[in-house]
Amino acid sequence: MDRLLDRFFHYVSFDTQSRPNARQIPSTEGQTVLAKNLQKELIELGLTDVVLDESGCLMATLPSNVGWSVPTIGFLAHMDTSPEVSGKGVRPQIVENYRGGDIALGIGDEVLSPVMFPILHQLYGHTLITTDGKTLLGADDKAGIAEIITAIARLKGSNVPHGDIRIAFTPDEEVGKGMKNFDVEQFGAKWAYTVDGGGVGELECENFNAAQATVKIVGNAVHIGKAKGVMVSALSLAARFQQALPALETPEHTEGHQGFFHLNAMRGSVDYAEMSYLIRDFERDGFERRKRMLIEVAQQVGEGLHRDCHIEVNIKDVYYNMRDEVARHPHVIDIARQAVLDNQIEPVINPIRGGTDGAILSYMGVPCPNIFTGGYNAHSKHEFVTVDGMEKAVSVITRIAELTADKAKTHAF
Repeated sequence: MDRLLDRFFHYVSFDTQSRPNARQIPSTEGQTVLAKNLQKELIELGLTDVVLDESGCLMATLPSNVGWSVPTIGFLAHMDTSPEVSGKGVRPQIVENYRGGDIALGIGDEVLSPVMFPILHQLYGHTLITTDGKTLLGADDKAGIAEIITAIARLKGSNVPHGDIRIAFTPDEEVGKGMKNFDVEQFGAKWAYTVDGGGVGELECENFNAAQATVKIVGNAVHIGKAKGVMVSALSLAARFQQALPALETPEHTEGHQGFFHLNAMRGSVDYAEMSYLIRDFERDGFERRKRMLIEVAQQVGEGLHRDCHIEVNIKDVYYNMRDEVARHPHVIDIARQAVLDNQIEPVINPIRGGTDGAILSYMGVPCPNIFTGGYNAHSKHEFVTVDGMEKAVSVITRIAELTADKAKTHAF
């Protein structure tokens, strides 16, 4: 398998969790260590223009092997893993020829069960790579890195026609900073694909509009025995704030194109409390409505507070739905869809209930939908990937490169 699994197992051995509040990019040293290892590997593969910049973004080129003009295309994956679950000391375990039922992770304290994860019912006979129940796996998105490099290695060692192919591995995607210093001109691709998806066949060209909100509540702490009319509990105000939001508009109650508010962190005391929210919506008007709602709730909950007590809401947009940007370039999706079909896979066109670097890149002028990796249950101790899915992702990548060259030869663009 051209070292596909060897690569993957090597990459997940690096602890590359990103850190949300860090000022520097990459936010963690482990990402830089992995980037330098990947840089060495790409040079050894014989790629050109291998550059690791100060922001931890690694780019390289597989030069064209044809005599006609072909648009330069790109493939991207991110090096960091989610800060939500530890990525240190990852110990993958291989489950060959899965026959159904529960899978004990490690010593069995954690179980991968089809009752909780029904997708397992569709994977009988497949070889799965799981965690040991103590960390995430890192298939998001080291599977993507392994698949891209393996596809590039196969193209380089074959006669499959292709134009110039640019690859980029980015830091800090999980904390929304992967593209902050991305050099679009240096990348030089006319269009690109992130390899950062889920199940086999998934092809995604729309995603959430996303914002982060911080709610800061200043209260007034006094002795509880003499609190009447004087104490203002920031914790009580925080509870009222959360209760004022729609109870069923949260991640655990939504699916498909439904948006949500997600309280993902909170801390505090009587004197001061702080809450962190993720705001997600596929439609721009719904997105703006959700942001206004947070402001309105703050005004309602904070009404009548003493002048020294207050509720402050800070909202920052992170990325927008790529749908309209990608739709302007239908051939980008058409090529990917055809590549999936040519590998005897039924395309699954789904919205991304999240975001990718490709969403931001699309707004930087490079349309960039997302294709599958074969991974499931990202950001979790129950994360796993299928070997078959990884192999199919490699085949789709190589076919996209071939189709692009073929269409360029017949002046299809």
